[in-house]
Amino acid sequence: MESSTRTSQTRFYGYPQPREAPETPPYTAPPANNPVVRGLPLAILGSLSTKLNLIPSFLYTNTKFSVLRTIKDLESYEPRYNPTVVKLPPPDAEDAQHSDERHYRIPSIQEIADQQALSPNHYHSSSFYTSQYQTLRLTPMKVIEGLLAQISSGEEHSTAFLQIIPEKVIAAAEASTTRYRNRKPLSPLDGVPVAIKDELDLDGYEKSLGSLLDFTRKEGGTSWCIQKLEDAGAIIVGKTSMHELGLDTTNNNPTHGTPLNPHNPHYYTGGSSGGSAYAVAVGLVPIAHGADGGGSIRIPASYCGLYGLKPTHGQISISPTLNLASSNCVHGPIASNMTDLALAYRIMAAPDPANPISSLPSPSSTTHAKILGICRPWFSSASPPVLSACSALLSHYTTSLNYTTIDIALPHLHAGQLAHALTILAEIASSPALSSSKIPAPLSSANKLLLSVGGQAPAIDLLLAQQLRSMLMQHLAHLFRQHPGLLIVTPTTPNAGWRRYGSDMR
Repeated sequence: MESSTRTSQTRFYGYPQPREAPETPPYTAPPANNPVVRGLPLAILGSLSTKLNLIPSFLYTNTKFSVLRTIKDLESYEPRYNPTVVKLPPPDAEDAQHSDERHYRIPSIQEIADQQALSPNHYHSSSFYTSQYQTLRLTPMKVIEGLLAQISSGEEHSTAFLQIIPEKVIAAAEASTTRYRNRKPLSPLDGVPVAIKDELDLDGYEKSLGSLLDFTRKEGGTSWCIQKLEDAGAIIVGKTSMHELGLDTTNNNPTHGTPLNPHNPHYYTGGSSGGSAYAVAVGLVPIAHGADGGGSIRIPASYCGLYGLKPTHGQISISPTLNLASSNCVHGPIASNMTDLALAYRIMAAPDPANPISSLPSPSSTTHAKILGICRPWFSSASPPVLSACSALLSHYTTSLNYTTIDIALPHLHAGQLAHALTILAEIASSPALSSSKIPAPLSSANKLLLSVGGQAPAIDLLLAQQLRSMLMQHLAHLFRQHPGLLIVTPTTPNAGWRRYGSDMR
């Protein structure tokens, strides 16, 4: 890894050395080695996995994590434990300052309204609220009173929230109302209702990660990126539900309840940021916070018809909150429209003096050729409805926006999936509160099983997974050098939705 690399006129911190990976056979969908287990059999298996080491040991072997040991090409790659890559400003100090100011400048209320007017949708956007507030047709207080009443009126909406503290929400609304009456709003998010996934700290609130365990910081405080939203005047409505510990992608939570997909109640919202996605998709809030270590922003955004951003690793600070999956998980916004997504990102990504990586400026991209890279074997593994939608999008980009498409090769894709799963399971299982030697009884059966399996990971497999990460990052750097401006396009999910079953909910 190079600490600072120049590519044409662009410089990066932590950029991998561009290097084409050895050729590998095209991706084919792997067989499902472990059976799908639900209901009572899952409960029995989960309980036994914490008592009989034979069960997680068998499942670890059967999942084929050790296939990483057969990839001889990894011998020439060093492990990469931290995937952070940060774009640096130009070397000229004045240019760097101006670039930094342009990137972090928050647009005005009118600028946001003008942008959102170009692409109207059926959701209330942030500019809907601020335009109503500026003319005093509505006040933040009136909005919050109606919103709290709507959420508490029945299980349908309340299931999406794990905790709401009405007095805190009302106090924030009253303060925002006063600012608008005095014609002094703080930002385009002032008075806009926002929801926060129960994975970060919010002063006065508990943090459980969607479980019955207590992960609340004893010192109190609010995570940096959430504090930035509050500083901008956003009204935090409450903390949203999530898949327990963020360890799966349906958002099924038998402990606290499972919000159903607003577009079809027979399907999940997707997870693990499913409560946040529900709150936006049903129209309760235009923006919500999510976290993503393996699709947990992108999957619920896709299943719920929203916009979600998994930011560059390390760009958004969550200090002083600890990250249970530090080399995988990042935090970012889910929104009902692209303008709000970009606005929330800009505010959440404000540099944190306590976090050196987030304090490095990330200037706007320069203009390059319009190239879309497609790994055909991977792309084609999606279901017909997803392929149809993605193909229509590609057609629009090539015929109307002058993009060109090229085929690219991505090596060891299935092994990369295994390396990712192994790494994130091992990182979470290594938490003292979740150690495989004393997995807490209140956890769901599925997570008892997953943490038991994660606790089986030997050091050699974990190191090989980081060597594969290094190979994949270097290969991507090679592709980006070979095709400046390349955007790699792939379906977010291989299916259009994840159907739920009654036995899942127990």
